[in-house]
Amino acid sequence: MKLLDSLRFRIATLFHRSQMNAEIEDELRSHIQHRADDLERAGLPRAEAERRARIEFGGQVRYKEESRDAAGGVFVESLFQDLRFGLRMLRKSPGFTAVAVLTLAMAIGANAVVFGVLNALILHPLNVPDAESLYAIQRGNEASSYQSYADYLDLRDRNHTFDGLAAVNGAQAGLDTGENSSRVWLYEVSGNYFDVLGIQPSLGRVFHASDERGDNSAPYIVLSYGYWHTRFQDDPGVVGRTVQLNKHPFTIVGVAPPEFHGTLVFFSPDFFVPIVNQEQVDGENVLNTRAKRWVFMTMGHVKPGVTPAQAVADLNSIGSWLQKTYPKEDEQRTFALARPSLYGDYLGRPVRAFMTALMLLAGLILLAACANLGSLFAARAADRSREVALRLALGAGRIRVLRQLLTEAMLLSVVGGAVGLSGSIVLLRSLSVWQPFSRFPIHIPANPDANVYAVALLLALASGLLFGAVPVRQVLRTDPYEIVKSGSLGKVGRRITARDVLIGAQIAICAVLVTSSMVAARGLMRSLHSNFGFEPRNVILVDTDLHMAGYSGDQVTEMQRRMIDALESIPDITSLGLINTAPLVSGGYKGSLVFTDETADLRASNARADSFTFSISPGYFHAAVTALLSGRTITWHDDKDAPRVAVINQEFAHKVFGSVSNAIGKYFKRQDGTRIQVVGIVEDGKYNNLTEAQQPAMFLPMLQSASSQTFLVVRSDRDPGQLIAAIRSTVRGLDAGLPLYIEPWNKQMYNVLFPSHVAAMALGVLGIMGAMLSITGIFGMAAYSVSKRLKELGIRMALGAQRKEVLMAALGRAFKLLAFGSAVGLLLGILASRVLAVVVYQATPRDPLVLAGVVLAMGLLGLLATWIPAQRALSVDPMTLLREQ
Repeated sequence: MKLLDSLRFRIATLFHRSQMNAEIEDELRSHIQHRADDLERAGLPRAEAERRARIEFGGQVRYKEESRDAAGGVFVESLFQDLRFGLRMLRKSPGFTAVAVLTLAMAIGANAVVFGVLNALILHPLNVPDAESLYAIQRGNEASSYQSYADYLDLRDRNHTFDGLAAVNGAQAGLDTGENSSRVWLYEVSGNYFDVLGIQPSLGRVFHASDERGDNSAPYIVLSYGYWHTRFQDDPGVVGRTVQLNKHPFTIVGVAPPEFHGTLVFFSPDFFVPIVNQEQVDGENVLNTRAKRWVFMTMGHVKPGVTPAQAVADLNSIGSWLQKTYPKEDEQRTFALARPSLYGDYLGRPVRAFMTALMLLAGLILLAACANLGSLFAARAADRSREVALRLALGAGRIRVLRQLLTEAMLLSVVGGAVGLSGSIVLLRSLSVWQPFSRFPIHIPANPDANVYAVALLLALASGLLFGAVPVRQVLRTDPYEIVKSGSLGKVGRRITARDVLIGAQIAICAVLVTSSMVAARGLMRSLHSNFGFEPRNVILVDTDLHMAGYSGDQVTEMQRRMIDALESIPDITSLGLINTAPLVSGGYKGSLVFTDETADLRASNARADSFTFSISPGYFHAAVTALLSGRTITWHDDKDAPRVAVINQEFAHKVFGSVSNAIGKYFKRQDGTRIQVVGIVEDGKYNNLTEAQQPAMFLPMLQSASSQTFLVVRSDRDPGQLIAAIRSTVRGLDAGLPLYIEPWNKQMYNVLFPSHVAAMALGVLGIMGAMLSITGIFGMAAYSVSKRLKELGIRMALGAQRKEVLMAALGRAFKLLAFGSAVGLLLGILASRVLAVVVYQATPRDPLVLAGVVLAMGLLGLLATWIPAQRALSVDPMTLLREQ
């Protein structure tokens, strides 16, 4: 009851403020009058008695505040007073206010953008019910989640810890809706996929496990909402319509909800089909091939009350059973759990590492901004020293003065945070609709949500508290009477101050960011001019899959030969070849276990190498400018009736035969027992990504290792636009229904270089922000130092000091801090930049050009920041200045 009565009293005081103030005024006046009466009776005149009484009573303002505080409710009123006064002070200093708001907007905006992407990719990546209990199953020590479909069935049916397990695989197909044929991206999923995830259709129905009755038994399509919107213009009549998928009839049964984009971040399919129809979609049936691990993800919800460790133990018991039951099919089976959104740990680990590093660097930007504003706030407090001293002398409490300064800081942080959040929202929404790859359905679902808004607000408040707290010690130690006499709170001497530490830390942070951005940019430049084992410039890639147009068996190689012959008739083509998967575009199929010719037991544990495998035509190495080191290349005589041959790379020769010199003419075996003779050796190259170590690779004749996947490698110095038009016309003349993707090879490599581009761009932006903050910080310190030492500088010049001596006296401390902070930051940047080597090919912080670039950049930043203060210091007129003093 006492608490409620006190609360009611405090609320009532808010609405009767004028009455309470009048009563306090009357009370104070009464006390002064009583004391004046006593003094008058003691013999003083009335006027003198009242004056003495007011002096003895002291600061009335302080007593009024204490009285109002005792009465309750003073906090709200004083808060509004602080806000009004703070706004007036900020309006009186528009330059300071603009710099502070812009600084905070950049720092908080950068953090909000990075957190928004982190939130979308890692923290809350999947928009499915109970996403926190959804796990993907991956092999114990592997980053990928690939399983064979047969193993998936056993894991699904034998486990006791999951509510259900679903399988998913990505694929391409040719879709013909009756108007034209186009290449589409899709998910091949198990029949229980939507039921396991708890996804309800937006239109029509989804398929279920009951729809699967064997191979090719469920020719159904569930469209993604986005594809239904763009391709079918939201037509509800699409449900029940039959379309041709790789020349096979499929029925559209429903449309997925708009918020569901599949279970892999980055990759949004056009539609979903049952995985049992794999033969019609992929052109092969490996559903029952246990040794073929092609299902790229198996996932499910862990049952309530089951821990991930218990689920792993359950899966490992199934793995032990599989190993005993099928000892020749695969290596030892152990399992682990990972979040499914980023392909398990295959992309998850590097993406998490890069995003964590980016978040730390964005945090450094915010710390640099706070250090910058802290030093500016300390200088501002020093410049307002007479105001602070007068307020303290008139009876204002030190806490009230500090609260006023903190209120100004919080106003700046809230405004800066609002501006930064607005910019980050625009940028995040732009990222959400950005499609970095024209041929892949890749997007970043980075739309801002409540988490981003909350983080931006917390960062704004925390920033205000951080830089607003810098002048606390300054104010607490203020002697108002000394300030009134001397006129300044700030002292410029040789002692290291908190402002020096803040500026030094800010410069070091800037050097870290500049070093990281230069390392990323240098790595990207090296990536673009590296030796890939082929030359992508002046090459057009013609990408198609003959299976999508209904070709199978011998029809595939016959059509491929016709395409080569037709394209050779186009003028100005200097060389032409074919490969089933282009290096650094679609990658190679690593997974071909290779054994020595003497090995009889062809189990995986006895394999000598795990090799990339390519199927090529004669002329490929010439068109790709891949150097043949010894032996011969592939010819048209290497057909299916000829002995099996292969061209291998140097790494293959080292791993399988021990050296390059004795590999020609030797034989090796594949896991199916096929003996292949080595007829040539080519240089090593990059096949799947730029950061991979040297990998073994073998190139087989296309007539002996047919593949419907086709990349025609066309080298020419002709204008690419004209050449592409001629190629398209020629191939369409052979088969108008063949889906084509034609683009220069170096452009198709963009997906491989994408991490390097993103790292260079993101770190470049952060480096620019750090440089801007460093410039303002050094400028603020130098300008403040010069302004406080003008009289001293005038005396030095009057006594005959040289311009160099005056300059060092005015800016010596700024130069020392710049040198020290840059050195510390460069060392930290070298250590931090090692993380970039995971993402950026050939990124090294020990590059002499990087080190020289950082030193030059920091020197230029210091020169730019101190130019105006230096000019002011050198333009001092000692006579004028001394007369003014």
